[in-house]
Amino acid sequence: MAILFEKQVCLLTGASGGIGEAIAKQLASLGVSLILTGRNIGKLGKLVEALPGQHTVVCADLTQTEDMEKVVALCRDKSVTMLINNAGITETGAFTDASKEAVDSVITTNLVVPITLTQKLIPILQRAPDAHIINIGSTFGSIGFACHSLYCASKFGLRGWTESLMREYSGTNIHFHYFAPRATQTSINSAQATSMNQALGNAVDAPDDVAQALIDMLNKNQSRRFLGFPEKWFVKINGAFPKLVDAALKKQLPTIQRYMKAPHEEKLS
Repeated sequence: MAILFEKQVCLLTGASGGIGEAIAKQLASLGVSLILTGRNIGKLGKLVEALPGQHTVVCADLTQTEDMEKVVALCRDKSVTMLINNAGITETGAFTDASKEAVDSVITTNLVVPITLTQKLIPILQRAPDAHIINIGSTFGSIGFACHSLYCASKFGLRGWTESLMREYSGTNIHFHYFAPRATQTSINSAQATSMNQALGNAVDAPDDVAQALIDMLNKNQSRRFLGFPEKWFVKINGAFPKLVDAALKKQLPTIQRYMKAPHEEKLS
């Protein structure tokens, strides 16, 4: 059954990031009423001014309890029907160089926050005739990639948790979706990540293309969508024949290590 977008009230986290901004524009053009949250009030303000329709902006750091409760209260008042867990960060570099703060930050932002927010919003979403929860994952939620161990851990966890809830809430009014982009071109990508992708010949998608693919997933009511070729095939191969992917990625390891020697955090929210 196709989604009636004009009847949806959507909380979009990480709306001040590149992918979040593109998703917001696509949803607003379809008549969705948006609650936009992120950490950059300047970017949020510019975004909402550019969108058609009436929307709500709330500057919030969802790792903080007070901000989380503020957002949940707003969602209750607005009778939210859709949640897109998009906010996230990545940490690159050698695993042994990662600080405890980096471990806590990546796992909390990418996994604990979506779990906590979803748990708090489900009672609100259960009131809607048709509700949707979309968790923005990554190709790296299915393929372990060298020098991205913390990010992979958080996205593998997000994928497993989403799949579990798909099955737990099967047959209810709440539909869970897992959406996994590959590398995406945004202004916050580090120079080293951009250089590594170029050296490896990795394709990088435009945020608008990623957002359009998400809308297509929802229109087709698909529970999962993996983007890009050959990435989505590597996901399947890695699940069935992981040693083949081991061998392919081993050849890339010297290049990866050359660009990822120093730890680097990228905020996607």
